[in-house]
Order: sequence, then C-alpha cells, then structure tokens
Amino acid sequence: MTARARTLLLVIASVAAGVLLYLAARELDLASRTRDLAAWSRDAGLVGAIVYGVGYVVSTVILLPGSALTLGAGFAWGPIWGVAIVSPVSVLASTAAFVLGRTLLRAWAQSTVGDDARVQAIDRAVAKGGLKLVILLRLSPVLPFNLLNYALSLSRVRLRDYVIGSAIGMFPATVLYVYLGSLVTTGSELRAKSSSHMSLTRWSGRTFPHSARLAGDMRYPIRPVCASPRG
Repeated sequence: MTARARTLLLVIASVAAGVLLYLAARELDLASRTRDLAAWSRDAGLVGAIVYGVGYVVSTVILLPGSALTLGAGFAWGPIWGVAIVSPVSVLASTAAFVLGRTLLRAWAQSTVGDDARVQAIDRAVAKGGLKLVILLRLSPVLPFNLLNYALSLSRVRLRDYVIGSAIGMFPATVLYVYLGSLVTTGSELRAKSSSHMSLTRWSGRTFPHSARLAGDMRYPIRPVCASPRG
C-alpha cells in the first residue's frame, strides 16, 4: 500500500470515528460505541491509536463526554500506554476547542456560555491569575470539562497558559479514568462502566475550595456546578 493510500485510509477511518461518535450521541448509546471503538483500536495498532485520538478530539469539540473515551483507552492499552496516549490527546482536544472558540465558533461559544456569570467571573479572574487559575479550574467542578474549553476561549487567558495549565490540571483525572478502564476485562464490562454515572465530583470537590478561595481573593466568586470534570 502506498503512502498516499495509507493517508487516505487513515483520514476515512478518522472521519468514520467522528461520525460514529456523533451518531452515538444522537442514539444515546455512547457507551456501546465507545466499547466498539476501543476494542477495534486495541487490535489496529498505530492506526487504531491515531483514529482513537481523532475521535477523542471530535467528541471534545462537539461536547460529547470525554470520560467514556478515557475509560476506553485504559481498556484498550492498559494504564501506562493508555495515559501516554490519552493525556496528550486530551490536551490537543481541549486546545482545538479553545482555538475554535476564539475563531470559527466564537459566536456560538458566546451564545452558549458567554452570558453565564461564572464565565464572566472566570474571565476577570484569569486576567489576574493566568496559569495558576487555569490549573485550579481544571481540578475543580466549576464547569464541565468540555464547556470549560469554550468558556476559557472567551477569556483573556494566553494560549500558552491555557495549554500548560490544562495539561497539568487534567492529568490526575486522566490517570484515574484510564486506570479504572484498565481494570475492565471485557467489552460488556466497559459498556456497563461507561453507562454508569461515574463522577469525579466528590474527588475534584476537594480541590475546589482552593480555586474558590483564589477567585474570592480576586473578589470574583465562582460557584461550582454538579458535573463531572470530563463531560
């Protein structure tokens, strides 16, 4: 197979992964689709990992929960390789949403989350806190993971601070979800675990007082919402 043919095949497979995730959202059966994609990716080598990564980026941009895909990575590649694959991919995915929120999807992001008082408070606080506040926001349940990407795109945070802060702040949850996924031994177990309402709210809630205190010091209170930090 020529290099051009392999590239075309990879593009087609990546688009298919994105379409699969979109259809999963419409059919409300994301767990089953994630199970299928994880099982296929595990047996597809490097191509499977790339397709899985593209699917992760697509799901983040279109606001599908990332927790199921993070669990799937643990199931497909185990705790070490799962983290090695998903951690940079999750940063890439959140950065893609952030950049789109500042460019092509600016109007949509503004209409979706721009009027939220928490988002306005984040903008004012980030202007003073920068990198540190991005890290704390990623560790806290102020906004769901995917929505926070777009909320921060409307703020004055620098791209560098956003990327570094997201990489640091998302890493603990990524490790936990991948590890949980690695404990699964069958596709049906993965589906059941993905379908269950697994949330890091209580865990991340322990870190929230630090970000709330920082925002409070800046005189811009931020209230948490009851949501998982990954969707």
